[in-house]
Parts: sequence; structure tokens; C-alpha cells
Amino acid sequence: MNISDASGSSKRRWFVLALGALTCTFVVAMPMMSMPVLFEEIAEDLELNIVQIGAVWGMVPLAGMFVVLIGGLLSDRFGIKRVLTIACFLAGVAGASRGLSGNFATLSATLFLFGLVTASIPPSVHKTCGIWFSGQHLGLANGVIAMGMAVGFTLGAMLSATVLSPLLGGWQNVLFLYGAISVVIGILWLIVHSEPEYPESPAGQENAIPFRQALSRVIRIKKVWILGLILMGQIGCIQGTLGYLSLYLQEIGWPGASADGALAVFHVTSMLGVLPLAFLSDRLRSRKVLLIVATLMIILGVGLLSVADGALVWVSVIIAGIVRDGFMAIFITTIIETEGVGPAYAGTAMGLVMTLSRLGGFSSPPIGNSLAAINPRLPFVFWASLAAVTMVGFYFLRQRNSVSHEY
Repeated sequence: MNISDASGSSKRRWFVLALGALTCTFVVAMPMMSMPVLFEEIAEDLELNIVQIGAVWGMVPLAGMFVVLIGGLLSDRFGIKRVLTIACFLAGVAGASRGLSGNFATLSATLFLFGLVTASIPPSVHKTCGIWFSGQHLGLANGVIAMGMAVGFTLGAMLSATVLSPLLGGWQNVLFLYGAISVVIGILWLIVHSEPEYPESPAGQENAIPFRQALSRVIRIKKVWILGLILMGQIGCIQGTLGYLSLYLQEIGWPGASADGALAVFHVTSMLGVLPLAFLSDRLRSRKVLLIVATLMIILGVGLLSVADGALVWVSVIIAGIVRDGFMAIFITTIIETEGVGPAYAGTAMGLVMTLSRLGGFSSPPIGNSLAAINPRLPFVFWASLAAVTMVGFYFLRQRNSVSHEY
């Protein structure tokens, strides 16, 4: 490999990384996080109660339970370019179809469909990091992807209800717009060369791995199951909190803009914290320590929301938010670096872990929202408890990582 070849390939990997981050922003995060801030408007139009809203919000992770593992297997078998091109096109169609919903049943169905087609995107995007970046930069690369997700969450929360809905004439047109953007991202994946021409990382080029080989290898790795259970509690906590927070604040008297602003602040602080945490994880000898610290901060922040009033709400949101996407970046890196996984089996391993996480994301919103009938603050206690239980999982993680870091 000559110098010009190396330079061209190096530039390409940063372009692919940027495209992966944009995919998370515009195809996954913004269309998803638009829903909580639009729920007030949607609930009024479709006559939904708070438990139905919780059930609707759980449709995306429920759908992901059925296909996220398949998506990971597909990315290991056929490559990230094919999977992401098709997934982005379908996400555009499915995301736009949410705007055609006329009642609880159709909204649930279209959100379920949206969850089906977007579930394969995160494992495939993070797999690009394992292919293109070495262990010394893997955490930072996953941090860039996580920051793309955080940017999307922030913009979705800030713009969807207060800017885009009035500008475009209603929540339906907001969802149509997000669908069109997803199709454009799919076109970009169609024309990009997404695999290295020259081996620059331990992964080298993508290799097609048969489904049976990938699945049989990954399901025998105990650590993957432990990581899946940890993420199940974490996602259950965050998914429930984000879907309920704006509604709760408006219920206790906050103006709509301020309530949506609290949700936006959560994502802004997460966006600001993700790269420093990811960079630090590449420099320290233990990613596990950072994961534990981040979990404790999430428990504290969400738990404080059950007693917070006024300014303390903002403090609680910042405490939980500043580590949220940094946690995910480090966590995904941990999966890829697990002994027996590596870049070659990263899609399948992330698919299995995220399948388990979707169980928490689906079940926790309606359960937590139902507790609001007893006390509006009680859901936050429930969701903080879910995150607290995950601390047990860290105890069972092995103390040494096979690639480059210790745990």
C-alpha cells in the first residue's frame, strides 16, 4: 500500500464515520425523539390517554426485539452498505406512515413498523467503527456515532413541536419530513464505498460470515448475555423517563415550551459529554469503571426527578443526561472488544444485546406510566430502580478484556 492509497483510505474512513453519525441523527434519533414532544398534540387529535401514550412509546423497542438480532446477522453476512441502504429507505417509508395514523391502533402499528426497520441501523453503524478503527481509537469512533445520536435527540426534542409542527402545519407533516430525509440518507449509503480497500485495522475488510456460524459463536459467550441484561435495565430506565418527562412537567404546571426544553437539555448535556467520556475510555485502562460511574449518575438524576421541583429538575436532568450517550459509546465499544466477538461478529453480538435491551424499552414505559395514577412522581422511582438493578451485572463482568483494555 503506497502513501496516496493510505491517505485516500484514511479520508474515506472519516467520511464513512460522519455518514454513520448523520444516519443516527436523521434516520433514528430525530424521528424517534420527535414523538415525546409531539405526544401532547397527537393525544389531543387521536384522543389518547396517558397509558395508551406509554404503550405507543413502547412500540419501537418492542418491534426491535424481533429484528435487531436479524439486522446484526445481516450486517455480518452481507455487509453494512447493503443493510444500511435498504434500512434507511424503509425507515423513510415507515417513519412517514406514522403521519397517516388516525387512532391508537394505527399509530401503534405504524410505530411498530418504524421500529422494525430501524432496529438494524445501530448495530450496522457501530460495526463500521470496528471495521475502520483500531482499538486505540475505537472508543472515540463509537463516541462520534453516539454524538450523532445525541444531536438527533436534541434537535428532535427542540424543534419538532415548537418549530416544525407550527411551520409545517401539524405533527403529521413533521413525520413526513423526517421520512423524506431518511430516504436521502439511504441514497448516500448506496453510493458510498463503506469497506476498506486496505487493511487498516485488526478487522481488515468485511468477511461474509454464515448466519449459523455467527449466531452459534455469539450465543455461547456469557459476557454478551450479561451485557444484554445490563442494557435492558438501562434502556428501560431512559426510555420510560424520556417518554414521560415532558408530559409530567406539563401536568404539574410547566409551560409546554419549558417542558420540552427540559427534554432538550437532557440531550444537549448528553451531546456535550459523549466525546470526552469516549476519549477518556480510550486513555484509561478500564472502561468498566466509567460505565459504573455513568450508571450511578443516571440513577441519581432519574431518582431526583421523583422529588425535584423548580431548578432542581434542571439539575436532575443534567446529572442523568451528561453521561447517557457517553455510556452507550463505551458500552458498544465493550461489546466489540469482548473476547470472541471483535469486528467480525460485532453485528450479531450487538444485535443480541440490543434484543434484550428492547425488552426493557418496551415494557417500562406503560408500567411506569401506570404508576402515575398512584402518584405522578412514582414512575421516576420505578425507572431509577431499573438502572440500580443493573449494578449487579457489572459485578459478574470478567475483569480482563481480550483486545486492549482491562475491566
